[in-house]
Amino acid sequence: MMVLAIDTCGTSGSLALGRVAPDTADVLAQAELAGKTYSAQIVPVLRTMLSEQGIETTDLNAIVVVNGPGSFTGIRIGVSSAKGLAEALGIPLLAVSRLAVLAWKAESSRAALDAGRGEFYFRTGDHEYLLGAKDLLLTSTEAVAVCEASAQRVFADASFVQPPTADDALRYAAPGLLAHNFADTETLDANYVRRSDAEIFAKAAGKV
Repeated sequence: MMVLAIDTCGTSGSLALGRVAPDTADVLAQAELAGKTYSAQIVPVLRTMLSEQGIETTDLNAIVVVNGPGSFTGIRIGVSSAKGLAEALGIPLLAVSRLAVLAWKAESSRAALDAGRGEFYFRTGDHEYLLGAKDLLLTSTEAVAVCEASAQRVFADASFVQPPTADDALRYAAPGLLAHNFADTETLDANYVRRSDAEIFAKAAGKV
């Protein structure tokens, strides 16, 4: 199964191209995407990656997209690009959480990402939520996977790893791809965990 993975949730993004089969997930190529220019980069970078590997878009069998949490704009671009490609090529789409990929990478069931405003996106088991300053005193025998210095300072039991990328997402998603745990492309949405400022301000103004 030839798979494209897209991750635009962080300050920088990435694409990865790999081949997934039972008991193996081989990454063939990967490329970094500079932050704030995702929408302009994804298609040209993908074309270059495919060309260098001698692969056509019609050879792709599935797409993996990291649908959050993270940068609201980045998530929207990544998800909309993945959905557009999946629909145009007629191939399935699988969405994964950045927190889940981070936890998997650190071999932990808990993970945290800086959400700004002194808050953190947090995952334990299969549950994800937003932690405020009052919620950060957690006790557990298992380390919290982090990839940011700000999170490492907050969580005393932090297990620091490099930020997850598209190739990590591809490997993490391999079992789901083989099991055909695909998303409904039409209804797939972003995993923001926290609402955007626009939604918060609209509610405060009585518009939601």
